[in-house]
Amino acid sequence: MMTLGLFDQFMSPVFLGIPLILIALSLPWILFPRPTAHWLDDRLLALQGHFVNSFTQQILQSVNPKGHKWAVLFMTLMLLLVTLNTLGLVPYTFTPTTQLSLNMALAAPLWLA
Repeated sequence: MMTLGLFDQFMSPVFLGIPLILIALSLPWILFPRPTAHWLDDRLLALQGHFVNSFTQQILQSVNPKGHKWAVLFMTLMLLLVTLNTLGLVPYTFTPTTQLSLNMALAAPLWLA
């Protein structure tokens, strides 16, 4: 009979000695665009540019012009959160944003700034 502890559900699953969260975290780097001579002809890059532009417009429409200097930080944070929350769709992984430590590590410096 196997007994489980209360917090065993939060342990990172392991397959063949490799933590699956490392594989899931490396997945966005596979989709990261690589420099080529055809920057304008690449469909994936055009799609990524469209999403970045629409995210930026959504984030900055409620911010006054003095707050536009924070655009790069907000875009980076938005893309990080979207990527981390998408990891929850991968089987046998959980979303890292469910941990309070990650949320506090992101929230405290932004609040202090």
